[in-house]
Amino acid sequence: MSTTGKLSHASLEQAAQWYVRLQDQGSTQEQQRWQAWVAQHPEHLAAWQYVERVSQRFAPLLDQPQGASRALRSTRRQTLKTLLVVCGGSTLAWGTWRTTALPRLVGGWSADYATASGETRDTLLADGSHVWLNALSALDVRFDAVQRLLNLRFGEVLIDTAKDAHRPFLVDTEQGRMQALGTRFSVVHDDNHTQLNVFEGRVRVTTLSQQVRIIEAGQQSVFTRDGFQPTASASQAREAWSRGVLLADNLPLGELVAELNRYRPGHLGCDPSVAQLPVMGSFPLMDSDHALHLLQAALPVRVERLMPWWATVRPQ
Repeated sequence: MSTTGKLSHASLEQAAQWYVRLQDQGSTQEQQRWQAWVAQHPEHLAAWQYVERVSQRFAPLLDQPQGASRALRSTRRQTLKTLLVVCGGSTLAWGTWRTTALPRLVGGWSADYATASGETRDTLLADGSHVWLNALSALDVRFDAVQRLLNLRFGEVLIDTAKDAHRPFLVDTEQGRMQALGTRFSVVHDDNHTQLNVFEGRVRVTTLSQQVRIIEAGQQSVFTRDGFQPTASASQAREAWSRGVLLADNLPLGELVAELNRYRPGHLGCDPSVAQLPVMGSFPLMDSDHALHLLQAALPVRVERLMPWWATVRPQ
């Protein structure tokens, strides 16, 4: 699950650069130029909101005296309130974040099991089934006398089911329902689709439109509410993360960076000019700095750190 939604790399980088400039200078002229940039396009406002959210987790790293930093943030927030009125709360970028990312964030707080950035969770359920919850995920568990039901609100879960002849093991997402048939499998729930990888046994999938398909061991299925994409080979990477390993088999660099970003408390982006570089190998998920060092050694790329909590993979 992307933490930045549909925001472009350019808008995010510009917002981060504005953040640095305001921290360093914060003059009236700079404030006015920043206000003009934010008002220029709805995506600029959403990108700035994202940078602010990330920066709040790293407030102790700010270089300015506490009072000056607090005053600067207060000025920016007041200006943003005005811009929200001028730009309109229903603009595409802000409206998309408010209606998709925000409800998911709040929804995760009330889930039975939830993980934050950089966190995974290993749980043994009441029936003996084993589940691993990936970073930035939320899961509900509903067991009763007739069924065992998991609802993956968002994110990813790896499941090793226990046998129970009287209660089927079910997993729901917004796109459909999966029924385990003696199985070890993973489920990734993104905004518009569900990805299922079956490692042992079989899984019966029923989409919301009532299309049915059985996915065998060694297969991967991506489906929406309305149907299925062509079946492919199961991705071992969707199991390896539970061991703290990110596997890349000709994985585009942009996708690898997006995966690493889930395990960093700050922001990690990828320049579009190198996003399609193929990557091979294994990388430590819980030590993303070392993973980035390995990438720089293997590819013609460098890691630029605009701030301690904002890094971008760029061409060398």
